[in-house]
Amino acid sequence: MEENIIRIENAALKLGKFSIKPAIINIPKGYIVGIQGDNGAGKSTMLRMLLGMYDKMQGNIYIDGIDVVKNRTQIKNITGVVSQERTFFMEEDAYENERLYAPFYRNWNSGEYRKMLKNLNINSGSSLGNLSTGEMIKYQLAFAAAYRPQVLLLDEPTAMLDPNGRKEVIHAVEKLRREKNVTVILITHYMEEVVDADQVFVMDDGRIVMHGTPREIFSRVDELKKYRMDVPQVTMLADELIRRGVDLPKGILRREELVEALCRLR
Repeated sequence: MEENIIRIENAALKLGKFSIKPAIINIPKGYIVGIQGDNGAGKSTMLRMLLGMYDKMQGNIYIDGIDVVKNRTQIKNITGVVSQERTFFMEEDAYENERLYAPFYRNWNSGEYRKMLKNLNINSGSSLGNLSTGEMIKYQLAFAAAYRPQVLLLDEPTAMLDPNGRKEVIHAVEKLRREKNVTVILITHYMEEVVDADQVFVMDDGRIVMHGTPREIFSRVDELKKYRMDVPQVTMLADELIRRGVDLPKGILRREELVEALCRLR
């Protein structure tokens, strides 16, 4: 039986006129979970709920059995966060940040930190003020990986990156999951980045409106369009061929799958 590291029990939150209610969710340890949705769907708010950032939240959220609202310090020590905000680090020098922050994390690993910086093409002596937003995202990922969190929360980590940078970040995240059994919550607008996820949640107006494996979700093209979501180009092409009478399976996620399916029709 799989161990659930994240458990959401009827959590709900009202922020002015906007309300969010992600319902009952169980996420097994070591899973990569994609959270999708149009702007304003509630994705980032849900991430903040996972960090226990709202006092007036109803219901319960647990990470590794810890109540996130009542034990925020403990949650901080087992969760890593990567977002587009630049305000976390106090020092401009990457080495100085390591020296200042490492003592606060009992699992800090300098070797892991420097290895990740190298893999993401960030110099360990870089001045953070000179980093682009995309480079800063990669730096945050290296920093978060260094204290070896159990859960990694990624809020649009590739939004400011070029295609090569996006591949570097996603590859690094997948490697972390594979080698360290880290559970990853990935908020992204790029549907291609969740084709290898274990689960995908689609949000709309603060609620979970679709949930399943990537193949299950992407086989529902019309429903995704209703929620203003794109699908991978190869999935869209396969869906159009199906509409024109070609006998293909639904939910094709990769180019290789489409080619193989077409070759079987000969």
